[in-house]
Amino acid sequence: MKNWWRKWSHEIPLAIGDALWEVLVVQLAALLDRLTWRKVAALLPLAVLLIAYYHSVPLPPALMLAGDLIAYIDIFSVVLMLSILSRAATIAFLVKRAAARATALLARLRTSVQRIDAGHRRSASPAARPRRKSNRTEDDRDFGAAWGRYAIA
Repeated sequence: MKNWWRKWSHEIPLAIGDALWEVLVVQLAALLDRLTWRKVAALLPLAVLLIAYYHSVPLPPALMLAGDLIAYIDIFSVVLMLSILSRAATIAFLVKRAAARATALLARLRTSVQRIDAGHRRSASPAARPRRKSNRTEDDRDFGAAWGRYAIA
């Protein structure tokens, strides 16, 4: 009798708990690890159909087309990617063309600046040029022009 009580009070509930843990936690976690958005999108139209048939509600055509779009999401994604790639190629072509024009403009500006001879400017400091020494002494120089403005008339 003791063995029967132990079996039905401990072992069987523990075995049921272990089985529930295996199914509801371990296997569900493994299923969720394998589940992707693509699989969810493929099951969504089936869920809509099951709910519609269960409630006996007629499906509107827009909902049916949305379900088809979800069912054929692979084809839709390929078409979308091709359209994005064609736009990206166009944008890349325009950027390349603008860069070529900017390079040509800079080359023209460079040649026009070289024609002005801006690269051969004179030195800003007067000490860089050698000065000629005057042969006259300080006594020989003409200071009359300096005194002329203060002259009494």
